[in-house]
Amino acid sequence: MSEQDEALLWRRACGGDAQAFAAVFDLHRDRVYGQAVRLLDTRSDAENVTASTFLELWRRRAVVRLVNGSVLPWLLVTTANLARNAARARRRYRDFLARLPHEPAASDAADVALAGRDVGVDPRLRQALRSLPERDMALLILVAYEDCAVADAAALLGMTLAAAKTRLHRARHRIREQLPDFPAALDRTGAL
Repeated sequence: MSEQDEALLWRRACGGDAQAFAAVFDLHRDRVYGQAVRLLDTRSDAENVTASTFLELWRRRAVVRLVNGSVLPWLLVTTANLARNAARARRRYRDFLARLPHEPAASDAADVALAGRDVGVDPRLRQALRSLPERDMALLILVAYEDCAVADAAALLGMTLAAAKTRLHRARHRIREQLPDFPAALDRTGAL
């Protein structure tokens, strides 16, 4: 789909056209879901964040900024923010549960069956990405995984091109430091 076609769909969606919004959803749902899977521990969390991302897109449609005629960069940054919030909430909930007195319980069959399932991203890489400052993580994922041009990602994140290049270099360096035995950290794109 061309930039003009997506921009036209988006204008129609902003005007309340549900079919146009559905077409935008169909166009970008897989990439948004992929972004969520990279950042979260479970597929169900990724599905929830994907749904929340599109809900936010609908709620904030009047202020969403297009980059080269596409809402995808906005969606990807929003997905990263929502994934970070979801991970934080899950961690707080686990910490809360750990502080509660409890009796030993039998293992739930579903938990046993799902234990150790991989969602397609090495957990060490996911953790390394999460350790980056929020804007650096968003920038690295936009450029390395989503093939977004550095200039476009910089504009979306509200930084200069020079700042984006510097942050991107530092983020890649930090990932390499954290994963010295994992040289292909973002090798699918050749970005690292």
